[in-house]
Amino acid sequence: MPLYKTIAVNENTTIRIWKIEESYEELLQDINPTAACLQRVHSMKSDIHRRGFLSVRQLLRASGYEAEALYYDTNGKPHLKDNNYISITHSFGFSAVIISNAPVGIDIEKQREKITVIADKFVDYEFGYLTQEDLVRKLTVIWCAKESLYKVFAVKGMSFKDHTKVIPFLLEDRQTASWIHYGNQIQKYQVPFLEFEGFTCAYALRAPLSPEK
Repeated sequence: MPLYKTIAVNENTTIRIWKIEESYEELLQDINPTAACLQRVHSMKSDIHRRGFLSVRQLLRASGYEAEALYYDTNGKPHLKDNNYISITHSFGFSAVIISNAPVGIDIEKQREKITVIADKFVDYEFGYLTQEDLVRKLTVIWCAKESLYKVFAVKGMSFKDHTKVIPFLLEDRQTASWIHYGNQIQKYQVPFLEFEGFTCAYALRAPLSPEK
């Protein structure tokens, strides 16, 4: 069972990361998939997407949930029937879930040079502090942070570039802070991040709006 890492963020929030090494058939074992779950996975053309989907169900099982405990709303956002909050991500050979009693978001991305080509699609304010040093790694942190914010906020029309900001950070700090400015709403989030095997994972936790000390 390749449960790669478990992170106890706080007493009410836990992250579990899975390294996807099993076959499709192996990942089907012991998860009691619902009919809707099977229908969805059978519609996927890519083997890695199918296995990523099933690895998330294995993470649910590791978190004490049956597959039927998870459902999606009309916007595609995942929910748990016990009213805990959940966010889900998978990228290539890794998947992760974060479960909490408060809204949360998580994202995993592979660190790839191509992110420098698309940076202007999701970066604006952040160009003010970015340099060529560790650019791919830093852009991947920014992408993961903004994707995590989007998963928390989940408002149609929200733009990574126009409505989110990631404050300057050092890779060794393993955390940053991010803001959502959307309409009349201003929300601040703490965004810890970690790197492993050429991947970046970041997760967003709601923070108070009081000034940092």
